[in-house]
Amino acid sequence: MSGFDWPGLMQAGLRGLALRPAEFWALTPAELRVMLGEAQGGAPLVRDRLDALMQAYPDTRGENDDE
Repeated sequence: MSGFDWPGLMQAGLRGLALRPAEFWALTPAELRVMLGEAQGGAPLVRDRLDALMQAYPDTRGENDDE
């Protein structure tokens, strides 16, 4: 069974990064990886992907927005 190395991650977060337990447990795995310097750059956002995101999540005006 593969999974997270919780003892290793906790030691890295609590001892290595000096996080408080609540701060450690509030992190996502991705955030912890960034803090540990293990983040791997993903592919850059290309125009086609940006266009798809803009179509899926269009900007809309709310009733409190300026006209």
